[in-house]
Amino acid sequence: MKTKTLNNQKTMPMLGLGTWLSDAGEVYKIVKSAIKDGYRHIDCAACYGNEKEVGQALEELFNEGVVKREELFITSKLWSDSHEKKNVLPALKKTLSDLKLDYLDLYLIHWPVVFKEDVSFPAEGSDYLALTEVPTIETYTEMENAVTAGLIKSIGVANFSQKKLQELIGMAKIKPAVNQVELHPFLQQTALVEFCKEQDITLTGYSPLGSSGRPEGMLAENEPSLLENKLIVELANKYDKSPAQILLNWNMNRGVIVIPKTVTPKRAIQNFESQNFELENSDMEKIAELDKHFRYVNGGFFTGEGSPYTIANLWDE
Repeated sequence: MKTKTLNNQKTMPMLGLGTWLSDAGEVYKIVKSAIKDGYRHIDCAACYGNEKEVGQALEELFNEGVVKREELFITSKLWSDSHEKKNVLPALKKTLSDLKLDYLDLYLIHWPVVFKEDVSFPAEGSDYLALTEVPTIETYTEMENAVTAGLIKSIGVANFSQKKLQELIGMAKIKPAVNQVELHPFLQQTALVEFCKEQDITLTGYSPLGSSGRPEGMLAENEPSLLENKLIVELANKYDKSPAQILLNWNMNRGVIVIPKTVTPKRAIQNFESQNFELENSDMEKIAELDKHFRYVNGGFFTGEGSPYTIANLWDE
């Protein structure tokens, strides 16, 4: 199993199981089977609405002696309704309770977007709070305190631009260990990748296969398919691998951790086996030419009328 050493010397598996959009009943089964098949990294989030099922699976695996807690790397994320100082620790403790864990290996600020307390998702502009009202450092400082309290081993962020990450580094006592962002051949984010290497911040790439199972409202018209891309299919044939394995291997070759989501044990095994070969440099160079700066998850759902957030100020582009 490929691993990456974080800037706090903790070890993180380079391939994990994503749990976004895994339906009730399915996530419990796939977590159990994936861990039995070798996975040691599970990526969760409070807003996915399935952490209790993940927790049930983990508890049973521990009780069955399949795996020990210290052998797993469990990530979760703080949702945008809990960014205010008073809400960070309660949200973390709710996640720990749902996952039936005493600590998390990694806790991330899910988005640089803030909702009012008890707003699970904004219905109107007044449901939002601007980052000037609840600065990221207010939220992050409470996460640093949770590290000191032993509730979290590592902390970081998700969906942060280089600008937002640089600002946070300048104020934080504990440097973010991870930035989780969308990364794949159509959105290569080379400048962000290089910046994070320089800063010794590990990148985790979500939607590494294109996230075709997203809700209909998040799908763009005529959006490009990674899995059906001509070059990716050609390389899959060349290496006798699946297109998914080519895409995952490409990201890991760049030093990026990947968290593909599936609820199918056979596909989970295939994804896990993407660690077992190396793409040639010439093929990495060919894939580099596929960049379209195309986001499958562009954050547009945060930019309705009256929202302080826009596509431009979300990504700082």
